Amino acid sequence: MKVLHLNAGNETGGGMVHILSLLKELKREEFVLGLLEKGVFEEKARAAGIVTKTFEQSSRYDLSVLFQIISFIKREKINILHTHGARANLYGYFLKKFTSVTWMTTVHSDPRNDFLGRGIKGRLFTTLNLSVLKKPDHYFAISKRFTDMMVEFGVNPKDITTIFNGIDFNAPLNTGLCREDITLSTNDFVLLMVARLDPVKRHELAIEAVEEVIKVHPEIKLLLVGDGPLKPEIQNLIQQKGLEQSIQLLGHRDDVDAFYNLADITLLTSQTESFPLVLLESARTNTPVITTDVGGVRDMIPDPSYGFIVHGNEKAEIVSLIVQAIEMKKDGQLKNMGKTFRGYVSQHYSLQSFVDSIYRTYKRFNK
Repeated sequence: MKVLHLNAGNETGGGMVHILSLLKELKREEFVLGLLEKGVFEEKARAAGIVTKTFEQSSRYDLSVLFQIISFIKREKINILHTHGARANLYGYFLKKFTSVTWMTTVHSDPRNDFLGRGIKGRLFTTLNLSVLKKPDHYFAISKRFTDMMVEFGVNPKDITTIFNGIDFNAPLNTGLCREDITLSTNDFVLLMVARLDPVKRHELAIEAVEEVIKVHPEIKLLLVGDGPLKPEIQNLIQQKGLEQSIQLLGHRDDVDAFYNLADITLLTSQTESFPLVLLESARTNTPVITTDVGGVRDMIPDPSYGFIVHGNEKAEIVSLIVQAIEMKKDGQLKNMGKTFRGYVSQHYSLQSFVDSIYRTYKRFNK
């Protein structure tokens, strides 16, 4: 068996972590990571010892790269192509036609929201993405909710394997950062949001909620870790609201895991997610979460003792839950919630079970 994982290569968030975690655990000689761009993803993959091939494009619309990939598939005798993301899925559609590979894809996000905020071009790409996404031989859906979504799109349930992201809860924690390093005090109540600066993550909702809470709790601090196309707009919004002293825009960080130890709570305001890895990373450090009701969140937080899920009027409820968390910190309940959250998640979402589920599916198609 020989498997080629194909991704655009410009991913630096949960999708990248998902793929790297999987390939680091699988047998190296059977797997190759194919990327369409150089960058952080490629650097991390090579540093982890993952066999990586970069098929560089002159632009993201350069379809001549297909000839490079076809030649590679035939030369390396690839029999399973596993794509991740809209661009890779589009190429998967053509590669399936010109090679004998079995084509699998992981549904990392709701394809109806992959191109939010990109105007007419975004709507065209969404239509194309949805059309292409009906063509793979098999699907991995990273939550029960996404499995149901694909069935609604017309995919046969027999062609879908539901998987759950997992991480190594025994890996050593990064403790090389303290609050003073980023001008925080021990008295601050620190909210951490780790997310690509993209419309679907709705950073403006987090900023507006913090603006409200500050009126009664000036000790609130929000750390935004991540980079992306909305960086200028988010910077302007923070400045317009005069929140520069309360909100730090920290950009992409290689030491992102160290920030969970600094935070009192992790915040996720996404409009859509599959199975948010940031919540697993938060659980690993006993840090509780406030999250919108997206993807597999309800599987991770089965009742309010494990964390906060936003259900109703989002801004008002986020404000209310932040205030509640501040009160819980004062009497030690918030730390207990974090420990309860870790205990549950570590039992149900291990890295090994995640990897085993995918590998079993590969073997089923490679008889």
